[in-house]
Amino acid sequence: MKAIIYCRVSTEKQAQHSSLQRQKEELISLANKHNYHVFKVIAEKESGFDIERDGIFELLEDFKKGNANVLLIQDETRLGRGNTKIALVHQLAKYGVIIQTINDDGELKLSETETMVLEIVAVVEEYQRKLHNLKIKRGMKRALEKGYNPRKNLRNSKSGGRLKKEVPLKEIVRLKNMDLTFREIAATLRGFDYDVSKATVHRRYQEYIRGLKDEI
Repeated sequence: MKAIIYCRVSTEKQAQHSSLQRQKEELISLANKHNYHVFKVIAEKESGFDIERDGIFELLEDFKKGNANVLLIQDETRLGRGNTKIALVHQLAKYGVIIQTINDDGELKLSETETMVLEIVAVVEEYQRKLHNLKIKRGMKRALEKGYNPRKNLRNSKSGGRLKKEVPLKEIVRLKNMDLTFREIAATLRGFDYDVSKATVHRRYQEYIRGLKDEI
């Protein structure tokens, strides 16, 4: 298994510099103990309450790409404090990352309250995903009921990949003429891989209307 070592201190004091080095040495020993291949060592001097840290962005990107699957830290506070820690633990869990600490002598141990918060967040995200998919489904269903033919109007690229991301103005106008709301239009187009929001659809339609007025 591949591991990323993350070390953090919060100040520029010389004593903290030596703390960074000590964390690194202890975490390398931990990696060797478990026969982990150390993919990368990240060390930074930032506040644990601040989620906007270069080191955090770097390790999240590596885990997202699958470059590593284990995070080694001295203790939970090195990852973050307060809500920042919970947010990062949740994101790492979504990537399937195993978090191990020296203080826990193994996988990170969370309090009952922290575990409960993470479970609630997971449930909320799942329902948000379901609601999002239902909006797309309902928007597409209403469009089809009104005679909208996606195979005729929206075409895949020759490469067979995702549909083009530019906003299809003609389809927005066509769907609006079918009395769909801007929210339903956006949901319908997202169902065909067009990356558009309700606000974008509304803006483009208003631009189209203004263009018609200018022509008169």
